[in-house]
Amino acid sequence: MNSFDMKALQREILLGFWKVHVLHHASERPVIGQWMIQELRRHGYDVSPGTIYPLLARMEERGWLKCTTDPDGGLRARKEYSMTRKGQEVLDLLRKQAEELYREVVLGEDEKETE
Repeated sequence: MNSFDMKALQREILLGFWKVHVLHHASERPVIGQWMIQELRRHGYDVSPGTIYPLLARMEERGWLKCTTDPDGGLRARKEYSMTRKGQEVLDLLRKQAEELYREVVLGEDEKETE
């Protein structure tokens, strides 16, 4: 896959996967951007700070995450992102959707066949 195609894939598909990862980890404990970059790289995703920080900000704007910053930390204070109730609802829905997608795409189960 050439780099143009990979960028298109990231924008169209992988960005959603990354959001699921963020929500999953934020449901366990507060996360920070640099840690999320490392975690996503551990899963084989090439994510830069220029991608993860705007993603976290959009998730906060949507009310899925709550950001807290040390008030004495200055301009470069570390931001921690925690799950909100709305974020948990989104994650619960995504987990159901991911399970259904896994059954159909990976296992080859057709829902109509199992009814």
